[in-house]
Amino acid sequence: MQLQPSSQKRLHGFFLDLTHKSFAQLGGGDGQIAEYVAEVLTEFSFSDRWARMRDAEGKRITSVVAMLVEQGNPDRDHLLDERQFRKYVGDYTLFMSGLFRRFVERGGCLRYYLDEGRRSYAKVSTLDAALYRPGFAIFDELSKGFEYYSGALDYMRKCFFSPGPNQDPFAGFFRQVENWMRDGLSRN
Repeated sequence: MQLQPSSQKRLHGFFLDLTHKSFAQLGGGDGQIAEYVAEVLTEFSFSDRWARMRDAEGKRITSVVAMLVEQGNPDRDHLLDERQFRKYVGDYTLFMSGLFRRFVERGGCLRYYLDEGRRSYAKVSTLDAALYRPGFAIFDELSKGFEYYSGALDYMRKCFFSPGPNQDPFAGFFRQVENWMRDGLSRN
């Protein structure tokens, strides 16, 4: 589904409000981090965006290990540059270990996701600092507090996106987004 820019901005506002509420209830997180996390949630609200990496055969890659292996494949001619790739891995691991923690835990890889997310954001921060790009401090903070921010998203999921009994863990999140888009956008 393609959103109009005004609708995407309202969806971002929806996530920003929930992120601020969750951070406030947990007693942490600053405005810049909340803004960034809301951007990630907005971007990853669509499966074509959170699962956009493809292998050499064109299949979606949803495993962090497979992403790292594929990124290292010298035959890839359309790979994201290192910063984009590391940012994507950081965002992906934050999204999955936060909103879909039970799914990641069932796979036995929560600790790996937390560690890889922290490493990826640290790499983005280092690259941004070396390139004199503003915003490197945000990625440094995301790296240092990765486990907290992932936990805050898990808390958000429990408060605002819980799936019903016997529902797929993704169902609550996507159902809420779909309901908001249907109801929230029609009122705006």
